[in-house]
Amino acid sequence: MVVDRIVSFLPSATELLYEFGVEDRLFGVTHECKYPDAAKLKPQVISSVINSDDLTSNEINTMTCTLLRDGGDIFKLNEQNLKDANPDLIISQETCEVCAAYTTQVQKALDLLSKKPELYSMDPHNLSEIIQSVTKLGKILEKDQKALEIVNSLEQRIQNIRNSQNYEKPNVLALEWLEPFFTAGHWIPEMIEVSGGINMISKTGEHSRRMDMGEIVESDPDVIILMPCGFDTQRTVSEYDAILRDNSGWNSLKAVKNNQIFAVDANSFFSKPSIRTIDGLEILAKIIQPERFDHLVVPADSFLHVS
Repeated sequence: MVVDRIVSFLPSATELLYEFGVEDRLFGVTHECKYPDAAKLKPQVISSVINSDDLTSNEINTMTCTLLRDGGDIFKLNEQNLKDANPDLIISQETCEVCAAYTTQVQKALDLLSKKPELYSMDPHNLSEIIQSVTKLGKILEKDQKALEIVNSLEQRIQNIRNSQNYEKPNVLALEWLEPFFTAGHWIPEMIEVSGGINMISKTGEHSRRMDMGEIVESDPDVIILMPCGFDTQRTVSEYDAILRDNSGWNSLKAVKNNQIFAVDANSFFSKPSIRTIDGLEILAKIIQPERFDHLVVPADSFLHVS
């Protein structure tokens, strides 16, 4: 099929469309599609009913759980913008109904549109599947050569990290939410392992799940990486200061005593299954194995040593 008009329900797909150079075919995005900057100028077909900027972590979690329990929508469809986009292709996801527009919005879009678009769902749970999504979307867009160039570059960067594996590995815990605590699942455990750590509690490919302080205390990691879903570095530090800095159980942890707590820009490099997760891999390598990967150049403000 010829794809001239695309709507993206997924920020990582939007990033990839710009990487392919087909942004002129992109006629609709979500409120979360903020990279590159030009994506913010595209018409929004999806927005959130939760204004996370004005809520605490606990309030965001409570509102999200309430909506899911009651069958409410976390995201809403801008029907007019979708009709104006008149897409040949809608790109969506099935990984997480909290993090991005899910099957409900896709079905509403299909019901609304008289011309039924092709659907492509990106559903990666590990690094290999993220790489595969580049190849698959490249084929749909008839950008096979560009996809190959992107894939080769990403795989080389992964291999550069993976090749340096003969050293002592610290126990690492990544937290996807701080109040309540959630593990970091999906591709994050593999990223930690590849970048030179031993991942604690969660497993590659598994969904993130809720846990308590007791489980964290029992694991007693050497390094803790804070990556609340959708937050940047500064928002994460402010959440840490408000929630954990004066918590006695937290302050009993080895990582806290040894000043091995780090905040990362999860929204840009960890929360989404985008090609920028490879930047995230390099960020983790600098955190977990600083002496070996001191030479790596990572984006400004992508992580911070919390003291």
